[in-house]
Amino acid sequence: MSDIKISLPGSETVTLTGQSIDKLIKAGDSDAALLYLYILKTHGQKTSSEAAVALNKSKGWVASAMAVLSRLGLVQIDGGIEKDKPSKAAGSDAASGLPEEPRKYTETEITEEILSGSDFTVVVDETQRRLGKHLTSDDLLRLYGIYENLRLPPEVILLLITHCIKESSITGDGRTPNVRYIEKAAYTWEREGIFTLERAEEYLKGLEAKKSIRGEIKRIMQIRDREFSATEKRYVDGWIEMGTQPGAIAIAYDKTLTNTGGLKWPYMDSIIKNWQNKGLHTAEEINEKDGGKRQSTTGSNARQSARKHGEPNREEIERMQRLLNKTKNE
Repeated sequence: MSDIKISLPGSETVTLTGQSIDKLIKAGDSDAALLYLYILKTHGQKTSSEAAVALNKSKGWVASAMAVLSRLGLVQIDGGIEKDKPSKAAGSDAASGLPEEPRKYTETEITEEILSGSDFTVVVDETQRRLGKHLTSDDLLRLYGIYENLRLPPEVILLLITHCIKESSITGDGRTPNVRYIEKAAYTWEREGIFTLERAEEYLKGLEAKKSIRGEIKRIMQIRDREFSATEKRYVDGWIEMGTQPGAIAIAYDKTLTNTGGLKWPYMDSIIKNWQNKGLHTAEEINEKDGGKRQSTTGSNARQSARKHGEPNREEIERMQRLLNKTKNE
């Protein structure tokens, strides 16, 4: 198949300096590169809200990408930009130089939005049904902030609510979560870049996998009838992120109990991090690494080990044989 020649129409052409391109490539940040192209295309005359809508991203996403561009020296938040840049930075406040704050909405605006029959109406109705209550004015303000400021699609918001209800039933007191709890989770999803149903489902599968591994680690460490504390969870999640398998954690747990007489989290963490530095993540890898030492020990002290476990050595066997022969002759 022959190569396809690609060219830009003259009216759509933008110019980047080689230095700018090198900085973007070195940073390896696709979000910053996308925003940079948008700024060039619009000559920096758009607000962060307009950039978020055009790129189908949140204002938080715009602010984060803008910070990367500023750090690279491609954009100056106070308005000054290098030569091949527009004269104004998108996503910044001209007076303060800070990213724009999420817009505050009034009850009247939200009421009009609900009465308009938009997607937000569906979100409100379904949220009330799932939470089993009518939403207060404050609830509606927070929910609309998730919908409009974070720009999470309706189907993603509803999946988020389902997830929050499930989590609350498992880790809480069985009551349904409030909208403040859902709002907090929504900001986490926004930071994680979860703006599609597919991405949300992938994210939730990852959480379930991590939760399953945590449960296995709890059984290994004989922790029953309670959840990990916040500090314990940080240790465990750190091990999981390192790729340390439960079998390896079981060995580290046994070593910790043997060497310290109890569960000392920092000590156990140091063992696992030491294995991490050596590239050891499974019980098999750890046993293989220690195999030579074990073989050497048992080889050089075989006779001593046999006596320790009550097994007769060759001299003892010969003595017993002579005793039996003597008894027969008598």
